[in-house]
Amino acid sequence: MSGSDHLHVVTSDAITPGRRRLGMGLIWGSAALLGVVALAQTAQEAGWRDFGFQTWRPTLYAYCVWATALCWGQVIIRGEQGRRTLFVLPAALFVISLTVFPLLFGLVIAFSDWNLSSPDGRQFNGLANLRQMWADPFYWNAMTNMVWYTLAIVVEYAVAFGLALLLNSQIRARKFFRVAFLLPLMLSPVAVSWMIGKSMLEARFGPLARLARGLGWDNPSFFGSPEVARFTIMLMDAWTFIPFMMIMLLAGLQAIPKELTEASRVDGATGWRSFWEVTFPLMLPVSITAILIRIIFKLKLADIVINVTSGGPGGATDTVTSFIFREYRDRSNVGYGTMLAMVYLVIIVIVMTVLMKLAASWSRPRT
Repeated sequence: MSGSDHLHVVTSDAITPGRRRLGMGLIWGSAALLGVVALAQTAQEAGWRDFGFQTWRPTLYAYCVWATALCWGQVIIRGEQGRRTLFVLPAALFVISLTVFPLLFGLVIAFSDWNLSSPDGRQFNGLANLRQMWADPFYWNAMTNMVWYTLAIVVEYAVAFGLALLLNSQIRARKFFRVAFLLPLMLSPVAVSWMIGKSMLEARFGPLARLARGLGWDNPSFFGSPEVARFTIMLMDAWTFIPFMMIMLLAGLQAIPKELTEASRVDGATGWRSFWEVTFPLMLPVSITAILIRIIFKLKLADIVINVTSGGPGGATDTVTSFIFREYRDRSNVGYGTMLAMVYLVIIVIVMTVLMKLAASWSRPRT
């Protein structure tokens, strides 16, 4: 093979000091440009000096210049290794632009007094929103409700596991029931809230209310008292998302080798003992995954509550997300609502991190 047929690869040994200085200058020069533009726009937003910027687009353009220079500089400085980073680096920079920048902007709003009905616009107010949140009983009531809603996942998991075991057994019309049980998951939560909460559970003419009267409930009101309303919301949400857990658990059951269950029967383990000593331990990783994903969905619960009860009666069914939504929609309080959302985000990150660490330790095989 002739020398011209070889692929020319620039290695680290072939990179001259001048080329390295060019790459570093390109990266740091574009970074300095981004920093200057960002500081100028921050100073203008704080009211220190007017640079004539009408939007944050100059910072966005400076970020695009810096991202391009960073990718180009990696190739100049590192050669072939730099080209390999281009498979990941542009995607990482794009994700940063979609997550970090909105998060920083949200932090700026969270420490501001910004009500859309006020002619003064956004004003920095320091920790005032945080102090207001600490003394807000309705926010902590929504937090308490979220604890009850999340604890209901234990019952949802038990029901989903029972349905998965049923659909994994040899029953008639098994394929039909698998599709039928998945129907609630195919519906939008908004459709569920109107179809069940606003129609079937309507206190005067709803079919379930009429059935309750026939069974002896004089004045059926599924959303009149706090306890009944909260329980009804739990049932509606569970009816929507139990099929999600069921299908994950069913897939895990079908992945268990039949030889293991047959061997347990040979050893005399049948019924409950076979489930507890063979099936359940093998299903533990799938179960933990299903529960964690369900917790994430539960922490975002809002649409059913907003459409059916709007958090009532008296905040009994409120979730944190629905409360924040009403803070935006009804009170136009963008600054305080953003602070509530930021604090809730921190709580979710901490809770999910702890749960994932616990899940990793629980699912680790023990000898």
